Amino acid sequence: MTTDWLLIAPVLLPVLAAGLSLAVWRSARAQRLLGVGVLTAVLLDAAVLLVLTDRRGPLALDVGGWPAPAGVTVVADRLSALLLTVALAVALAVLLFAVGQGAAEGGGTDHAPFHPSYLLLAAGVSLAFLAGDLFNLFVAFELMLAASYVLINLDADENRIRAGMTYTITSLLSSMLFLSAVGLVYGAAGTVNLADLGDRMPTLPEGLRTVFSLLLLIVFGIKAAMVPLHFWLPDSYPTAPAPITAVLAALLTKVGLYAMVRTQTLLFPRTEPWTPLLVAAAVTLLVGAVGAIAQQDLNRLLSFVLVGHIGYMLFGLSLYSVAGLSGTVLYAMHHIAVQAALFLIAGLVAGWSGSARLPRLARAAPPPGWLAGVFLVAALSLSGIPPLSGFVAKLALLQAGVEQGGAAAFVLLAAALVTSLLTLYAMARVWRAAFATGSGRPPAVRPRGAGVRLTVGATVGSVLIGVLVAVGAGPVARVSERAARDLVERDAYREAVLGPRSGDGSGEGAGTGREGREGR
Repeated sequence: MTTDWLLIAPVLLPVLAAGLSLAVWRSARAQRLLGVGVLTAVLLDAAVLLVLTDRRGPLALDVGGWPAPAGVTVVADRLSALLLTVALAVALAVLLFAVGQGAAEGGGTDHAPFHPSYLLLAAGVSLAFLAGDLFNLFVAFELMLAASYVLINLDADENRIRAGMTYTITSLLSSMLFLSAVGLVYGAAGTVNLADLGDRMPTLPEGLRTVFSLLLLIVFGIKAAMVPLHFWLPDSYPTAPAPITAVLAALLTKVGLYAMVRTQTLLFPRTEPWTPLLVAAAVTLLVGAVGAIAQQDLNRLLSFVLVGHIGYMLFGLSLYSVAGLSGTVLYAMHHIAVQAALFLIAGLVAGWSGSARLPRLARAAPPPGWLAGVFLVAALSLSGIPPLSGFVAKLALLQAGVEQGGAAAFVLLAAALVTSLLTLYAMARVWRAAFATGSGRPPAVRPRGAGVRLTVGATVGSVLIGVLVAVGAGPVARVSERAARDLVERDAYREAVLGPRSGDGSGEGAGTGREGREGR
């Protein structure tokens, strides 16, 4: 019974809190306290799930007492619990930033719809990580889409409405493709439960399996901003306020990546690298990095960097090995924290300097020294400089590529190294424009107050999450490796959802949390 509540709380609590937040919409203070309190609670819940899944294996809950595969099942394993914990930690930090920004500037979080929408976004992210079937994964994406559309268009001007429509239309197109894929998969296999599909998919004709694999790759490739399906992201995210841009950039693309990893490894397992995904990874790496160095706007530059670094995670997935998948998990954890921190820093820089354009930043007063130091840590980590978390994650991916061998893997390695160098160059451009001091620059005038201190603390906290990944590199890497091994050896996930193979396949313990086999 305890695990039942642990599994459902990350989805249920934010949804209930969103309704309560609407009920107290006249009190901004009550909304803030409710949002921060609920996200803190679900973060602690996710941390407990991470410990339990690492010790016991996957946990599953049949919602409403209807057993899988017919009923709705939520499942937590090492991969979902790891990413859920990091995602909620960053979501909490960004919310604190938004609260501080609203207190300092009198905007953003003072809007009644902000907190309910933010809580629904957190619920959608949690459901995506815990969904045990394709349809509820679709529901999670729709929940995130509705919430993010509201957030993007708070206090929107013409440019932001136009950017919001680009984001919404692209997301709706992806949703239509996703729903079509769900219908086609159900028509062919008779189920949408992921564990059950893992059993049934090998019985389908090879050509049909390939079509389904490519269709889901395209659907989640749009969500994850994989090149050439990335066109919507640089035009959508930079126009939103800093906290909204940060949470969308950090979480939504990683949810798309998670869905890609889950479906490709569970439904379409491979023992050799997959050439289409290898090509997509290399192109994503290079296009994102080259696009970044061509930008003159700080937020657009970071958006292209985000696109490029999705390629690193596709790199590990495309190898279909324990080492490659372990590198992908490590990189996703690092990137969630660091990318959010960089967008928060960009928001502070633009707020204090009056512009996000690099030429104007070069003439404006430089931000304070502490912000320069925080940016330096995040930028060097993103560029893969040791001993920061980006270096740890990239080293794991490069080692996986070397172990895999083959011409395609080495081409991908070369693209990854070039992308790191171009990322470092892009970060150097930002440093020179925003933080380098000179005699011709005017003296800085710094805002003060409790709100500013909260935004500062939240930004530093986001960077520290990435630093903790580097400090605990050994234990984190071992957990990531166990999560990757679970993806390759799928029996524990299947048994947690459906029960032992010797049974009738319907699973036992309907309506209760079921623990998988002891983790290796």
